[in-house]
Amino acid sequence: MKKQSKKKKIRKSVSNRFEVTKTGKVLRMSSFNRHLRRKKSKKQLRRLKGKHPIANALAIKVKKLLGKL
Repeated sequence: MKKQSKKKKIRKSVSNRFEVTKTGKVLRMSSFNRHLRRKKSKKQLRRLKGKHPIANALAIKVKKLLGKL
């Protein structure tokens, strides 16, 4: 009988914060967007909207924590 290897566990906190696309890019949400929005300009709020890609070195670490590498 074959010995089965352990299943790789992912970090749930990382999976809630980051998203990996089909092409392999890692996306994150912007900070400074949750509260005290009234003070911020409409231009700033537009820039904070949506998901943004992260740099290569950090993207590799995130992918490892998500079990994608």
